[in-house]
Amino acid sequence: MVTFVEGPVRVSVPATSANLGPGFDSLGLALDLRDELEAEVVADGLQVEVRGAGAEDVPRDESHLVVRAMRAAFEVMGAAPPGLRLRCRNVIPHARGLGSSSAAIVAGVSLARGLVAGGSLLVGDDALFDLAARLEGHPDNVAPAFFGGFTISGRDDDGFWSVASAVDPRVGTVVFVPPTPVSTEVARGLLPSGVPHADAAADAGRTALLVAALAGQPEQLWRATRDYLHQEYRRAAMPASLALVDELRADQVAAVVSGAGPTVLAFTDGPGAAPVSAERLLARSPEGWHAHHLAVDRDGIRSL
Repeated sequence: MVTFVEGPVRVSVPATSANLGPGFDSLGLALDLRDELEAEVVADGLQVEVRGAGAEDVPRDESHLVVRAMRAAFEVMGAAPPGLRLRCRNVIPHARGLGSSSAAIVAGVSLARGLVAGGSLLVGDDALFDLAARLEGHPDNVAPAFFGGFTISGRDDDGFWSVASAVDPRVGTVVFVPPTPVSTEVARGLLPSGVPHADAAADAGRTALLVAALAGQPEQLWRATRDYLHQEYRRAAMPASLALVDELRADQVAAVVSGAGPTVLAFTDGPGAAPVSAERLLARSPEGWHAHHLAVDRDGIRSL
């Protein structure tokens, strides 16, 4: 018989940036911008409290994404809590290409496992990651949110998989977050059903180079982040974002659209390393946007 732990369980989960230019639906990077969540099994009902990003828009019922993820994990473990209380302190911007939905899903399945006595024995990390990726539909944001760092992920006949890859300690990021959101559905809807073979081949080469550049050759990041598969097709949905990418790349800054956008991510290679120092990049934030200097998060989901 499944039993539940007494008292609340708390987790922290990072923002993530997927694609990183050429690595469409396969590369992801965890960033040091974290949501904090707390859940507890109670006698009955469902209580959902939300503060911070998205607080005015997200539902407070069973349709809340964290709650849906928790229910899915409870079902896998054969658990049915009589009631739940959930508290969310959101920092990750919603619908901006920084993995807010993946963060919610990863937090939800992790909270549910933590609330079940012996939950880690019932569902191991690999199985929990696979569940989270299935709920999201693709693993590129889920993998770094769960495992931290830089991940290469995908899906085959055996399910979802993720492999960690090194990140040079000199590498950091600046993210430029615009005030207007763009939904992932809209951004994906602009992509063509096929691309020229030459573009696919060029993208494969840049993706391989990006893995090497992040691992220890950050001087190659500008060349490595050139995308041929998705960013240009999405220009109509986020013209200001692509204009900023163009402007930064013209100055040899490794800039990309973060995930499905519209946030723009630029790589730095350490403080004082002009022309890609964080200080210089922060000064280039468009009016009305929010810019953040973020380190690479190495932990992924963690208990508090």
